[in-house]
Amino acid sequence: MDRKEFLALVGTSVAAITLASCLGSCKKQNNNQPSVDFTLDLTSASNSALASNGGYLYSNNVIVARTLTGTYIAVAQACTHAGVSVVYQSSSNSFYCNAHGSAFSSSGSVTSGPAGSSLKQYTCTLSGTSLHVTG
Repeated sequence: MDRKEFLALVGTSVAAITLASCLGSCKKQNNNQPSVDFTLDLTSASNSALASNGGYLYSNNVIVARTLTGTYIAVAQACTHAGVSVVYQSSSNSFYCNAHGSAFSSSGSVTSGPAGSSLKQYTCTLSGTSLHVTG
């Protein structure tokens, strides 16, 4: 094997390792949406954002929002593209990442990239003034 063949082989190997590393990182990031089980007391001042339709808050790495119709929805807080916290846009009943422009439906599905995978959706159950979020 001469020097040129050796360098070509090393270059190809480095490219393959880099590609595998990048793909592995993307997979880990997209699946890094934990299971949750917590309850929010809606009478607490710390949860006052949910007192009115269109409000939202972050809790336990989850964004919980109250839609304009008064129902509660929750998805993973971190955008699946780069991990930046998404915000709730009540006018369109959707989630949006201000960092790179990814948009998600109220159920967490990607409606506009660069994010390639959905936000994990959680179940909200209202009982009196307690909102239980699980998933």
